[in-house]
Amino acid sequence: MKTLSIVLPCYNEEGNIPLLLKNFELVIKRDDIEVILVDNGSTDKSEQILKDLIPKYNFAKTIRVNINKGYGHGIRCGLKVAQGKYLAWTHSDMQTHPKDVIQALNLIEKNYDDSVKVFVKGLRKGRAIKDKIFTVGMSIFESIYLWTPLWDINAQPNLFHRSLFDNWYDCPNDFSFDLFYYYIAIKNGYKIVRFNVNFDKRFYGTSSWNINLKSKFRFIIRTILFTIKFRNRIKTDEKLRNLLISKNKF
Repeated sequence: MKTLSIVLPCYNEEGNIPLLLKNFELVIKRDDIEVILVDNGSTDKSEQILKDLIPKYNFAKTIRVNINKGYGHGIRCGLKVAQGKYLAWTHSDMQTHPKDVIQALNLIEKNYDDSVKVFVKGLRKGRAIKDKIFTVGMSIFESIYLWTPLWDINAQPNLFHRSLFDNWYDCPNDFSFDLFYYYIAIKNGYKIVRFNVNFDKRFYGTSSWNINLKSKFRFIIRTILFTIKFRNRIKTDEKLRNLLISKNKF
């Protein structure tokens, strides 16, 4: 078993993939870490680039999802083949640096033993004011509606012991994946550890959702709808309720 598996969902990231692998090569100094690049139904040259480059990096492997069913689905497909004691995911667009995932692992290994349930999550710095306003608004809404303190929900990376993933039977396919795991970690009594990460501009390509104000509005609506359905599911899904250690105040 590996110590850490890092999942990177890649959708049309042909420009970033070579840079991503080179940067991981610089920060991975041990052979018990694996990087899983998920070709999440890409329509550009990502598939061929991965086939050409992966054999050059002994820490990396790739899987192909033929039809893009969403960001969360791609991550879940990667986590299913992961061999690590700890599992992590982060973005593949180079807006957060590969070294951040290694820092997250170091935080756990240096400060906690296996008896402590820890969920490590980045806290984004260096963002534009409009993006900060968006984050504050969504954080306040989610915290109030789910009666749970949630902040900078889509920050990367996310890292935790694999038991949290193995014990959950259903999770969303879209960008609500980050919210889902952040929330269930809190409800299962995990210690939430946050650390600052720089959030830079993309090196290549364009975001699949953060394009303009219209796309942001669509993202907000999708997240709100998921949250409403999720809270209703907590009320009615007995199996889900049994998996949540803390009692919900709904």
